[in-house]
Order: sequence, then structure tokens, then C-alpha cells
Amino acid sequence: MAQPFHLAFNVRDLDEARDFYTGVMGATEGRSTDTWVDFDFYGNQLSLHLGEPFPTQATGHVGEHLVPMPHFGVVLGKAEWDGLADRLKAAGVAFVIPPSVRFEGEPGEQWTMFFRDPSGNPVEVKGFREMAGVFAG
Repeated sequence: MAQPFHLAFNVRDLDEARDFYTGVMGATEGRSTDTWVDFDFYGNQLSLHLGEPFPTQATGHVGEHLVPMPHFGVVLGKAEWDGLADRLKAAGVAFVIPPSVRFEGEPGEQWTMFFRDPSGNPVEVKGFREMAGVFAG
């Protein structure tokens, strides 16, 4: 089993972040103080701290798109990815790149979507039918 990662970054409003990461993204809240909150984010630890989010620029070339850099995300099985895409759409999240497939029929075939959390932090979520394809060349 892979080891979970830990990622800490800034958000402008902890209550807004709680609503988004638990209510829409499906994370589970862990420890918190008045200035930060931890989440179990698909088995990984996100620590969201009050502060100004990191600056991003649309400089990442992904197919025909320029995506915000830096960004973070998670890789899910296709069924779980579909469920999250539906929740994001139902919540009215604006997509930087709407849910779509890349490398169709090739090694590494994947579904992807890019969006921003309420503080503007860019998130990418990938979906794979077979997790063995995550590192396919």
C-alpha cells in the first residue's frame, strides 16, 4: 500500500473550506484549531491554514489546455471519479477543464477535471479504470 501524502496550504476562510472539502469533495475533518483544519482527503492528509493562497499561473501544457500551476489533486477509480464529477456539477463548481477523457484507447487512458476550491486553489482529479494505468508510459 502506498504511503499517504501530507499537503498544507492556505485558504481564506476555514468554514468555507470545511463546507467544500467535506460537503462536495467527500473529505473527513480531523484535528483543527482556530487557524487550521486537517482533512482525510482520500487517505491523504490535507492541512488547510488561514492565509493567502499561493499564486498560480496557467502555464502547464496539458493537451490543448494551459492549466494552473502549481496544482494538487487525487487519483480515483473511475466510478468514484464519476460520483465526484456529479457532486461538483451539482454544487455549481466552475471547471477550468470540465470532466473529460485524455489518451483515449492508449496506455494511461484517464479522465480528468480541473477546478478551483473556494479560495482559488487549483485542484485536478484524475480517474482510471485500472490503477495500473496511473504510471503507464
